[in-house]
Amino acid sequence: MVDDRLLERERQQIEHIRQLDFEELQIEEVDDFHDSSDDDDRAATGTDSSNQLTFDTCLASLHTYLGDVEDTHNRMAFLEGGAILTLPLFYLDGVVLFPEATLPLRVIKPNFIAAAERALSQVDVPYTIGVVRVFRETDNGRITCATIGTTAEIRQYRRLEDGSLNVVTRGQQRFRLRRRWIDVEGVPCGEIQIIQEDLPLRTPRDVFETLGCVSNLSQSLSHTLPSNSSSHGYGIRNNDSDATSEESFESELSPTERRIHQSVIDSAYGRDIMDESTSSDDDKSAFQSDIRSRRPHLNDSDSIGNWKQSENVGLRIGKSTALGRQSHRGEGSKMCWRNELSQFRRTSRAFLPHWVYRMYDSYCLAQRAADKWKQIVGTPNMDGLVKKPDLLSFYIASKIPVSESTRQELLEIDGVSYRLRREIELLESFDLVRCKTCKTAIAKRSDMLVMSSEGPFGAYVNPHGCVHEILTLNKANGLALYGRAETEYSWFPGYAWTVASCSTCETHMGWLFTATKKKLKPKSFWGIRSSQVAEGTC
Repeated sequence: MVDDRLLERERQQIEHIRQLDFEELQIEEVDDFHDSSDDDDRAATGTDSSNQLTFDTCLASLHTYLGDVEDTHNRMAFLEGGAILTLPLFYLDGVVLFPEATLPLRVIKPNFIAAAERALSQVDVPYTIGVVRVFRETDNGRITCATIGTTAEIRQYRRLEDGSLNVVTRGQQRFRLRRRWIDVEGVPCGEIQIIQEDLPLRTPRDVFETLGCVSNLSQSLSHTLPSNSSSHGYGIRNNDSDATSEESFESELSPTERRIHQSVIDSAYGRDIMDESTSSDDDKSAFQSDIRSRRPHLNDSDSIGNWKQSENVGLRIGKSTALGRQSHRGEGSKMCWRNELSQFRRTSRAFLPHWVYRMYDSYCLAQRAADKWKQIVGTPNMDGLVKKPDLLSFYIASKIPVSESTRQELLEIDGVSYRLRREIELLESFDLVRCKTCKTAIAKRSDMLVMSSEGPFGAYVNPHGCVHEILTLNKANGLALYGRAETEYSWFPGYAWTVASCSTCETHMGWLFTATKKKLKPKSFWGIRSSQVAEGTC
């Protein structure tokens, strides 16, 4: 009876191995891009409706391969911007940690074990380490340490029998590395300064109320100031006093004011051409609704006074001009045009079109970035973070499928608006994934596949302690498989992994993951290392 069970088990194992080998053979034979438009019209995740996921994407983000871990039950409060402190440092090759991003660690080297143990026991900043990217310079091959890093709080850990530790951390705050050293116990340490993050920028509430737009100014003056031609709509002159008033008004203007005055008169009928040609319909409609929504928010008397003052600046000019026309015959005309000149000078000419402000409004940019992410990547949904542009900028930076050097660039950007603008640019330009060494095209944007609840991009650690940030793809081109499929320490439960290298330059590009269960979908997918992705192509 026992022998029969053993034979049955061996038969099942042989069948399973044959199935995996057949799937690997099929994948190796696919070695070209499909240029049909169907690929470009697929869902952002890169999967067809006939091949929907049955894999639980939450499992990948839990890092279950690390085994049972213990929660620290201690959350460190955020440190004040500008604070200077000393932390144990972790230098990681090919990894850029952002605030709010998860970073798993397999700590096996004695000096880093000592660094982790110190972080677990220190009192001033408990459970906190500093994470800095190290990289090899392309021109001289020298190992270089980045000057901007991120503090990471240890959320879970597990001590193993061999003395090593499995750790799950979460990024907290950016810092500048002032200096670094190895202490007497061999612990890598660094003196860091917490970066003071700026607040998200929003277009000032009364930017459109207190500043007089040039187009508004032209509208007011086109109906009030005299002109040399009746074709501008000012009527036919009936006496010489109007002409005298015109000359007197212009004679009191400085050369700069005279040029502005003349340009306003000349552009009376074409004042909105620039706005219409440089701003989208969405911007203009949003601007109009923004103006309508602002008036009820002016609760205090000063704000209401400012609104009325700016709203009626053109009316005051018009009224003074109307009075002036009634008294142009006689001594009152001189007082009239001086009043007009005073109103002309009081109206601000520093106003820019509303679309210029929206270019750096953090909340407008956050909505654009979330929409672009939904269009290009799909999941996870970013809409919940639109009202928190600072968090959204870091969240997209940690998930966007770009090379590690570009990720470091995003980490070093100071300013929420500037970071969001750069991320939008990267999402719009993302097209092909290429090998960093030989520039061979590996995949297209439409090949992205979301296999984790955190998105198509994530960090994972192997048994040897090497952290890899990988991009998951539904299919890939020009890759060769090495060795047999392994299920031990798989980052994606239910999948076996096989090493994959570039077939042109033989650089290790990542892994092929194949399902070990028939009902598990997708049957296979690829994980590509961001450290081996060419600059500017992903």
